Amino acid sequence: MKRDTGELQFIKDKIKSLKGVTVEMSINRGRRKVDVVSAIVKDVYPSVFTVSIANARQPLQTFSYFDVLCGNVVIE
Repeated sequence: MKRDTGELQFIKDKIKSLKGVTVEMSINRGRRKVDVVSAIVKDVYPSVFTVSIANARQPLQTFSYFDVLCGNVVIE
């Protein structure tokens, strides 16, 4: 099954525009565990993006754009 590359490019462009901005994120960690955090979009790379989460065990976390496309990560 082929994914729509236009939708993925839209997600990349939207996250790139949020660089340096504080956002609310819902992160599906699996097994019915969902974390809702406030994070700052730090860096944007071709395949992944990094966010800084205050008061977290791992303050710098990396996610793929596919995580957003699939709904495992929701940025508000």
